[in-house]
Amino acid sequence: MPHLLIVEDDDAIRETLAEIGRDSGFTVALAASVKDALIQLERQAPDLVLTDVRLPGGSGMDIFKNVAVASAEVVVMTGHGTVDNAVQALRLGATDYLTKPICMDRLNEILARIVANAGGERPGTPFEEPGRFGKMFGSSPPMRELYRQVGRVAPTDVTVLLIGESGTGKELAAHAIHELSRRRQRPFIAVNCGAISPHLIESEMFGHERGSFTGADRQHKGYFERADGGTLFLDEVTEMPLDLQVKLLRVLETGQFMRVGTNREIGCDIRIIAATNRNPEQAVQEGKLREDLYYRLSVFPLELPPLRERGDDIAFLADRFLQAQNQDTGSHKAFSARAKTALAQYEWPGNVRELKNFVRRAFIMAESDELDVDLLAPQVSPGGDMGAGGQITVPVGETLAEADRRLILATLERCKGVKKQAAAVLGISPKTLYNRLEEYAAAGYSLPGEPPPSSSSAASR
Repeated sequence: MPHLLIVEDDDAIRETLAEIGRDSGFTVALAASVKDALIQLERQAPDLVLTDVRLPGGSGMDIFKNVAVASAEVVVMTGHGTVDNAVQALRLGATDYLTKPICMDRLNEILARIVANAGGERPGTPFEEPGRFGKMFGSSPPMRELYRQVGRVAPTDVTVLLIGESGTGKELAAHAIHELSRRRQRPFIAVNCGAISPHLIESEMFGHERGSFTGADRQHKGYFERADGGTLFLDEVTEMPLDLQVKLLRVLETGQFMRVGTNREIGCDIRIIAATNRNPEQAVQEGKLREDLYYRLSVFPLELPPLRERGDDIAFLADRFLQAQNQDTGSHKAFSARAKTALAQYEWPGNVRELKNFVRRAFIMAESDELDVDLLAPQVSPGGDMGAGGQITVPVGETLAEADRRLILATLERCKGVKKQAAAVLGISPKTLYNRLEEYAAAGYSLPGEPPPSSSSAASR
């Protein structure tokens, strides 16, 4: 489900927009100031930001400084007298602006486009139809098997562990499980454990009492409390600090937790779905995941197939993403047969996320209605320079962590050191990428676009 952040200091406007967003199929977060907006951006990266220009504590333009905005669309709301500010926002990266009083037709068009591009559906759309299962698309044998397993486990209440490379659609699978469960009318909350500061993650998970620490000026309900009765999706669970893993295990075993700053236990009835792009057994061996928590989470493990193993789904998804671009612009562009062959032969290390971003770039570059092979990026087109990071070779027997390192560094090199772009291709949050790169730098590895490590660091490797 796409996520909407509304930044507006007028209570009535904010609540009205929130209701419209929920009715359009979004999860919604609200902020009344720049400070509140930055807190919400830290909690969850949005697909769309609706922000006023004039806000307490600063300007709506200040949110462009946050890394979570890089992968989001930002629509600025402005009064008639501040259109110049909207133009400035467009230069900073905003995708559109709305003039107050807001035209509801234009707003609904924007919301519908974001839902479509995010793979969501309008309320009332059938859950399953040919080539689609919930918000997952594809009809290859690996995907049909995934749909079968999801359909079997969803009506139960057991904990599910989703295992798959970045960009394979783990959150979409988690949402499908939720929609087919008895909890479908209750909240579905997705949390990227790698995107939350280690200093804030306990408070974000379990909440805190007023005055429990500096800056805690009011009581805060955490994800567990907000998800009561529903489903809590913990993405990148291996990035969760070990001390918090202990507390998570206790919640799973007892159904109770405590807010930061109190000894009072709070009961919760939630279903946990966890996900990781690592080999969980390897993560246990490396000390990234507690063994007891691993066994508690993996009651029903589900592996999501990478895009390179999904055959005709590559062409199917590429056409679907292209048609979404056509609908937005009134165009009639299509891939040539040669281009489709090249797409099918590429390994797609960033999986569906990389394919989607590639289609967007190819659509923009195409001057005619045919997207031929000469428009494809070098790493995709036949005869392209694969030595520039288009493919990597992983020896048999190498650990998943080492394979991850090779893929991440090769992708960063291909993106010429631009970390936000590399994170988008890999299908991970910029925060997660930064954490991994810090680990690699500390181990003495050279990072593309940065000076080589010192001799002392290299020696320690």
